[in-house]
Amino acid sequence: MRALVIEDEKALSNSICECISEIFECEKAYDGELGLFKAEQDIFDVIILDIMLPGMNGFDILSTIREKHISTPVLILTARDGINDKIKGFRSGADDYLVKPFHREELLLRLEAILRRSTGAFADSVLKFKDLQLNTKSRTAKIGCHSLSLQGKQFDIMEYLMNNQNIIVTRDQIFDRIWGFDSETTTNVVEVYASGIRKELKKYGYDKYLKTIRSVGYILSAEENNDE
Repeated sequence: MRALVIEDEKALSNSICECISEIFECEKAYDGELGLFKAEQDIFDVIILDIMLPGMNGFDILSTIREKHISTPVLILTARDGINDKIKGFRSGADDYLVKPFHREELLLRLEAILRRSTGAFADSVLKFKDLQLNTKSRTAKIGCHSLSLQGKQFDIMEYLMNNQNIIVTRDQIFDRIWGFDSETTTNVVEVYASGIRKELKKYGYDKYLKTIRSVGYILSAEENNDE
């Protein structure tokens, strides 16, 4: 899973990412404006957000993404421990509020809790779509009793699509999610990997469920009409 850490103290940001590295791949932002830009891409599983940031404070970032209907779970992690700050944080749309300094175990437990509530993560490592199953722990895939060969980023893309069933996911979202903002390749690589996934699904008649939305992206849907 991917976490966005919006924290201006670089040493602390590195420490947070190290703490959660067994579960999350981290993307960092050291100021409010960059943090908002990355949060608006809507490609993260969770956002860890400081309040006191240069450029734009955490409350404003949170309010802005909620106004744009971005529902990514947000954990506020800050030194501000006043009750009014906590009230403002929750009313702005935070899912949890943790005060610095923090213990690694508590941070992980709180992240797991908000993800369990919001997405069902950690409850089951198997994603399902009709007879298609992805085991995210063993990174294996099968349709019925037939194993699929989805390697590396093919598996990652399929996992992302299955976590967003019946939702159009843009090429840019897939690219930023799987390859990252700093990748030197282009978004055309998404089409190459999607084509490989479709060929594997076609062996068992499941390619009809992975549809290309022209000039936009992809959707995994049980409806069989094809918009390509």
